[in-house]
Amino acid sequence: MSFRLGIDIGGTFTDFALLEAGSGRLVIHKQLTTPDDPSKAVLGGVPVLLAKAGVDIGAVEAVVHGTTLITNALIERKGAVTAMLCTAGFADVLDIAMERRYDMYDMGIVYPEPLVPRALRREVDERMGADGKVRQVLDLEAAGGLVAALVEEDGVEALAVCLLNSYANPVHELAIAAMVAARFPALTVSTSADVFPAIREYERWTTTTMNAFTQPMFDRYLNRLEEGLAALGFDGPLTIMTSSGGTVTPQTARQYPVRMLESGPAAGVLVSAHAGALLERPDLLAFDMGGTTAKGALIRGGAPLKRYEMEVARVHDFKMGSGLPAKIPVIDLIEIGAGGGSIAAVDIRGIIGVGPHSAGANPGPVCYGQGGDEPTLTDANLLLGYLSADFFLGGEMALDKGRAGDVIADVLAGPLDVPEVRAAWGVHETVNEDIARAFRNHASERGFDYRGCAMVAFGGSGPLHAARVARKLRVPTVVFPVGAGVASAVGLLISPPAFETARSARVSLEDMTGAHMDSLLASLVAEASGPLRPEGLREEQITVNRWLDMRYRGQGYEIEVKLPDLQGEALVAALPGLFAAAYEAVFGRSFEEEAIEIVNWKVEAAGPRPMSGGQYRLDAVAGRQALKGIRAAYFPEADGFVDCPVYDRSALEAGATFSGPALVEERESTCVIGVGDQVTIDALGNLVVETARQEIIS
Repeated sequence: MSFRLGIDIGGTFTDFALLEAGSGRLVIHKQLTTPDDPSKAVLGGVPVLLAKAGVDIGAVEAVVHGTTLITNALIERKGAVTAMLCTAGFADVLDIAMERRYDMYDMGIVYPEPLVPRALRREVDERMGADGKVRQVLDLEAAGGLVAALVEEDGVEALAVCLLNSYANPVHELAIAAMVAARFPALTVSTSADVFPAIREYERWTTTTMNAFTQPMFDRYLNRLEEGLAALGFDGPLTIMTSSGGTVTPQTARQYPVRMLESGPAAGVLVSAHAGALLERPDLLAFDMGGTTAKGALIRGGAPLKRYEMEVARVHDFKMGSGLPAKIPVIDLIEIGAGGGSIAAVDIRGIIGVGPHSAGANPGPVCYGQGGDEPTLTDANLLLGYLSADFFLGGEMALDKGRAGDVIADVLAGPLDVPEVRAAWGVHETVNEDIARAFRNHASERGFDYRGCAMVAFGGSGPLHAARVARKLRVPTVVFPVGAGVASAVGLLISPPAFETARSARVSLEDMTGAHMDSLLASLVAEASGPLRPEGLREEQITVNRWLDMRYRGQGYEIEVKLPDLQGEALVAALPGLFAAAYEAVFGRSFEEEAIEIVNWKVEAAGPRPMSGGQYRLDAVAGRQALKGIRAAYFPEADGFVDCPVYDRSALEAGATFSGPALVEERESTCVIGVGDQVTIDALGNLVVETARQEIIS
């Protein structure tokens, strides 16, 4: 027997999934995250999971890890003391930013503080032209003096080297990096030409400072994790999930921690696409909701939508433009601060607001009994009967329903002069509407009509809310995959080794030759394939995808064009038609008479996908009855509380059907089935819900 182990660290819970190669046997586990050191939850949970599975750690051939550690470090500003070297005259770029207001009418508008304060930015004498030609030679000796002062006087631990136009020629940045490595070996260095070699210096430099800011912390974390796993007896490879849905070695992860920003959430989207492929549903809405955030992603034609930018640490209620831009390849996610630990309060308008602040794992919701004193979504769901006080985490963690009710009464029901249950329903429904609104906007901006597709819902809190959110969106079908409560951990196990790279090289299409194109693309293919070589992959095992960002000359932004399997002059000849088709898909028309230019070149290299097309199944539990009992739960369509059947998901057999209202419990989550919803357990063990076609009552 050989097994793969997936571990996903969230803001509230850490999820584990153990998959047996060949048979598809799946054993899962969930436990509270340890915010002070997330590796503690990992190293504490692995023996528990292995004991549950009856598996020795020697049978684990690989561990795949996803984490929100980088995102949390940026939001909480818990990274290294970081300095920046930039071209003379450009030290204020991080403050000038995009010169764009994210809220036109907010007179007190604020922006996120740069990760590198002004006092730790130093200017060096050098100048590189946009054509890659040296305009002013770098004064390397002076740069060394600046670094020495930063280390000795300011205690700097990390350095971001951000020179103007280094994407066109990185020679000056490389010289500084080599000098620092020789003179200051303890100082970690990130160069912008390595992290993201593209035009638009603000985004490039911000991304580089993020990488530098998190490098020392992430290196220490991976050291603890590798040493801890080795102490447990694990001697196989550890790989880390990136934001774009691939896995990389710890060495690559240490070099580019900024690429791990959406590490765990990306895995959940992959498991949704996998489920869609098995169900022959190529268009999907993936819905992931845990203890801190809710996330949505679109899957079109079987593939998740991707992009090359995201925002981190937004300072204004998750409003676009209020965060720090990160230019990295990432699965296209919409994320809002709504999860089981989201804190509810009566806002200045006299109505209930929920999130984005969360109680997290410590102290957690009031009902956890760990010192929390503010009402959360989990407290509301417990009061509404959706959660069992005696079966949370399979009965390993008892919930205090009385205390949850008291806090909701004091903080919400009293000030609003409504019954406790109505206040709890207000919390639940506010979150549903916030999620639905975010998904509507996300889909409409991308021209995606979800009304004819299915929603795949997962995460610790997702199954509690999915059916009702789907009704609001008019999504006809909701699929709760096997292991829905820890689906992101499962997704880690089916993610391929992959790496993407991008480079700016502005070239007029009329000046492009087949030889020049082949040369540029070949260098990027080699660069993207390099991180996969430690995986032991042969060239024939690596799949390469190529894209160009193109625009009409004079435009400010580009359209992405996927390249066919052509080379040389044949590829150059095909580009005008490919660009026209891509442009028309976005804007409805193209302009054949206008000159076209290429701006960015992008390549992805990926290895074979584990479990490609395969199925997985949870261990059956002998002797359990499908119907566990009856519990009263609140449904406004039924005029209040109604006695609902409670099913044990592990005992439901393929072909079983029933209708809502009902509750389906698994150790890691609970699926809430609405009034009139029709449920079927399919041949793969998925719980498939056809939502009722009726108006929603709030």
